[in-house]
Amino acid sequence: MKKNELKNLVVAAMLLAVGLVLPFLTGQIQQIGNMLLPMHFPVILCGLICGWKYGLGIGFIMPLLRSAIFGMPVMYPNAIAMAFELAAYGFFVGFLFSHAKWQCIKSLYRCLVMSMLLGRAVWGIVMTVILALGTEGFTLTAFLSGAFLNAIPGIIAQLVIIPGIMLALNRTHLVHFKNAKCGVRNAE
Repeated sequence: MKKNELKNLVVAAMLLAVGLVLPFLTGQIQQIGNMLLPMHFPVILCGLICGWKYGLGIGFIMPLLRSAIFGMPVMYPNAIAMAFELAAYGFFVGFLFSHAKWQCIKSLYRCLVMSMLLGRAVWGIVMTVILALGTEGFTLTAFLSGAFLNAIPGIIAQLVIIPGIMLALNRTHLVHFKNAKCGVRNAE
C-alpha cells in the first residue's frame, strides 16, 4: 500500500468516526440535526481531502452504519436516502475539486455549492422513489422544505466552516491548493 493511500484510508476512517459521533452534539434531536446537518461536514471534508472515491464510500456507509448502531437516523426512509445524498456530496465535491483548474478558495466555493445542489437533487430523487414504493408520496413542498428551507443554518455553516478548515489545512501544508491565487498571474 502506498503512503498516500494509507494516509487517505486513515483520514477517511477518522472522518467516518467523527461523522458517527458529531450528531450527538445535536442531542439526537432530529429537527436540530436536519437544520445543522452534522454528518455532512466530515463527508464533504473526506471528499476534499482524500478524494472522490473515499468521499463516496464514507458518505454512503456513514448514515447506514449510524442507523444500525444508534438507531438514528431511522433506516427507512431517512438513512437510505441520506446514504445516497451523502455519497453524492462526497463524490461531487471530491471529483469537482480534484479536476478544477485551480484549487483555491474560489474554486472550493464553486465545488461546494455545486455538490450541495447535486446532493440535494439526489436526495430528492431517492426519496421520491422510496416513498413512491410505499403508501406515502413525496411532494415538491416536502423536497424544498427538507432540502433547503429547514437546512439553511447547516448550509450557511458548511459555507463558512469547510472553507475555513481547508484554508487552515493549506496553511499547515496538510492539504495543498494548486494555485492559491485562482488564475491570477504572479507579478514578475
